[in-house]
Formats: sequence, C-alpha cells, structure tokens
Amino acid sequence: MNDESIAYSVDKRWSRRSFDRASATYDTAAVLQTEVRNVLLQRLDLTDLSPVVVVDAGAGTGHAAHALKRRYPNAHVLAVDSSLGMLNAARRQRSWFRPFARVCADVERLPLADGSVDLIVSNFMLQWSNLDAALGELRRVLAARGFLSFATLGPDTLRELRAAWARAGSPHPDYHTRVSRFLDMHDIGDAMVRVGFAAPVLDVERYTLTYTEVRHLAQDLKAVGARNATIGRPKGLTGPRRFAAMQSAYEAFRIDGRLPATYEVIFGQAWGPAAAASRADETADLSISLDELKRQLRKRRRE
Repeated sequence: MNDESIAYSVDKRWSRRSFDRASATYDTAAVLQTEVRNVLLQRLDLTDLSPVVVVDAGAGTGHAAHALKRRYPNAHVLAVDSSLGMLNAARRQRSWFRPFARVCADVERLPLADGSVDLIVSNFMLQWSNLDAALGELRRVLAARGFLSFATLGPDTLRELRAAWARAGSPHPDYHTRVSRFLDMHDIGDAMVRVGFAAPVLDVERYTLTYTEVRHLAQDLKAVGARNATIGRPKGLTGPRRFAAMQSAYEAFRIDGRLPATYEVIFGQAWGPAAAASRADETADLSISLDELKRQLRKRRRE
C-alpha cells in the first residue's frame, strides 16, 4: 500500500466516534440515507426470500432493522453496528411485537458462525470499511443460498466539495484528504467475485442534494456522522480563511441559486455460490437482469 492509499484509508476509531456523536442528530439529517434505504427494501420485493436469520449490517438508528422485521416477522433480525451510540438510538425502533437484536461489532469481525445468515442488507456501511475484509466477512457468514443487498458510495460522491477544497489549496503538503475517496463500481464487483459471491449485479444511481450555503452541507455531513475519517485528514481545526476560500471556490457550482452536492450511489446484490448452481434452471426470482429490475422498480414507484 502506497502513502496515498494509506492517507485515504479509514481511521476506524475516529469514524466510530463520529457516528457515536451523531446518533442524536442522524435521523433529522439522513434524507439521502432514508431514500436509499427505501430503494434497498423495494428491491427485496423482487425476490422470493423466506429468511430465518437477517442481518442489517451498519444498522445505524435501526430503521432498516425495524422494516426487515416487519417484512419477515418470523425471522431473527440482527441490527449490527460498530457504533454503540447508534445502537442505543436504535432502541426507539424496537417494539414488543417487532423485536430485533442489537449487536455492537465491526463488520470485518462479525461474532456470527459461518453460513449462519440468510439475508444481509447494508445501507451506506461499506465505504467506512476495508472493502475486501468487509465483503470477505459478509461472505463467510452468508448461507450457501443466502442473499446480500447493499448500497455504498462511488467516486463521484461530493465531487463539488472535493474540487472546492482542491481549488482552495492546502497550507501543508500532507493535507490531501479533505474528502474521503470512494471506490469505483468495477472495483467493488471485482472484490465481490474475489471473495466468493455468486452472480453479483451492480448498478449506479446519482442523487443531488442542494443547499443555499456550503456550511449547511457541512452541518448535514456532521449530523449523520459522515465527517472526514481518513487517516490523512488534517488533525487541527480548519482556519476561517481556509474555509472561506473553499466556500468561494464552491460558488462556481451554484445553479439557480442553489449549491449542489452530488452523491453517486452504487447498489449491489449477490448470492451465496450454491444459489446460482442449484437453481440455475429457474427464472427471474434469483437472476433478474439489471434492466428488468430497474423497470419493475420504476413501475412500482409510479403505482
């Protein structure tokens, strides 16, 4: 791993602290996360799953775990997150008739047996992990005919903010990581094959949030815990002149009085290897094409 790769790798302790602190504000600012979570849940409509054990990996404040328990009432649902603060907040989503378990664990070291999970759903978790380690662990715990569905962020995410910081310059040669770097869809697909997932399907959707001022974007990122957690981040406070220079540079992107913040969202799904082999002669419920999946989702939204 070269120096640049090390600089952009995630400081797991700092990331966990950021999410702990954001647990009280997350739901008020998680507009994109909510939209993407709903898309992930809609995609499950296109499968015929009857899972016994379900994992919400990177559960945050527990909304997906609650929805998964409602969808699969007889399943044992586990809300897994490395942030104890987020899991404490997730208690608000539990009820006596829709209980789910909360497990504080790093996705790269899950306290679960090999092949013990039938369904894994993960919304905006992989970008805070070592990709191969996280996918390898998800593959380890996934049953032979289990299903993985996730969303993560791609390289065009926050491209305006990244460009604005670059134009503002840097007072120190080591301060190169103002904005996290996110992996390309093809790299994620290669990693999925490398760790042993079967029939991976990936696609990309782009979302744009708009703001009147850059500081409102910064406030939203802090509120959901998505602060710069790279090892190469500046360790001191950003001075007012440097922040003002970034704000000025961001103005080049203003359209119709609003400042855009682009998010490239990568959706992925895959099966345990036995699923493709044992049911290769069956039709769409396991191997629906990407075009058909998008067509059906658009139809459901219109309805």
